Amino acid sequence: MIYLDHNATTPIDEDVKKAMADAFQLFGNPSSSHSIGRAAKGAVDSARKQVADLIACDPSEIIFTSGGTESNNLAIIGTAYKYQKGHIITSVIEHPAVLNPVKWLEMRGFAATYLPVDSEGRVNPDDVKRAIRKDTILITIMHSNNETGVLQPIQEIGMIAREHNITFHSDAAQSVGKMDVKISELMADMLTIVSHKFYGPKGVGALYIKDLGFSGGDFKGGTQVHPLPMPIMFGAGHERGIRPGTENVIGISGLGKACEIALRDMPFRYERTFKLRDALFSLLESKLAVKLNGHKMLRLPNTLNISIKGIIAEDVVEQLKDEVAFSAGSACHSGIRKPSFVLKAMGLSDEDALSSIRLSTGKDNTIGEIEYASEMIIQTVNGLVSK
Repeated sequence: MIYLDHNATTPIDEDVKKAMADAFQLFGNPSSSHSIGRAAKGAVDSARKQVADLIACDPSEIIFTSGGTESNNLAIIGTAYKYQKGHIITSVIEHPAVLNPVKWLEMRGFAATYLPVDSEGRVNPDDVKRAIRKDTILITIMHSNNETGVLQPIQEIGMIAREHNITFHSDAAQSVGKMDVKISELMADMLTIVSHKFYGPKGVGALYIKDLGFSGGDFKGGTQVHPLPMPIMFGAGHERGIRPGTENVIGISGLGKACEIALRDMPFRYERTFKLRDALFSLLESKLAVKLNGHKMLRLPNTLNISIKGIIAEDVVEQLKDEVAFSAGSACHSGIRKPSFVLKAMGLSDEDALSSIRLSTGKDNTIGEIEYASEMIIQTVNGLVSK
């Protein structure tokens, strides 16, 4: 099996596995004051710094969660609860973990604007500016799209949000660990991080929250610019009182190690996945009638989304399911023969959207695997077209 579905999930790095195995010995509750509890807390604190180092923020600004869905919900619903009412700006191509919380809030009296994207899958910052109202409380725009890999103009949007004193959240689930993502360059108030997208374990993630209001480890009670999101679960005072529940020491240790490795290996990862992705596109384009979906340059280094003339993508995925792993459209909706809402928003016809496949390379793929995978895809497509 050749694995080219790294946007869906990634295999756990061997060094991450080791860090998690070591953490199994730290069975203490991080909230306990005895030495066994302090050892577990030390592991959590160490991981918090590893995550912070990857995106260049202060460790006190990292809140651990169960993954991207919880981080997005905490950022969006938690902010809305703080204001009690108001207007939210997002885009039509967000992950359901963003779209569904916003729709849920609409049913509870909040207003929302869903911005369009252009034919390359990008939000226009001018549309963000035009959508702002007096009661706008939150802007949430993803850093990169999970289907096309297209990068959004996050810095420009962040500047607009800052100018209007509006809280800005970005779902960076697909970006962190695949490319260099630094908070100082994004101007985001909140950022979602997901472990299993860059060789860490599933079921753990983080939410960056700007200026949590800590000094020397003591909570001061809020930010100077924006109110903190309210908890969306209620319990004890874990994670600065924002995300209650005893910390997942083993998972958090795995996330921390994955961040440490990603920071160390980022130049290698970026260049390798970029070259493999472009080699794959070149091989497929030379033998098939394909169309690139998304921006040619402004996308994740590992992501290739193409429409192949004359086929239904799910048929190709099904025929190659035991030899090459990749997705038809979004991995979150695989198996459903319905045009991708992301591709439809970019102006693709139903036919082109249904014929789209997503291939996402990883750090451990080889050029030999790319060549073999392309041969198998070409043979399968030609077989389907000739029927």
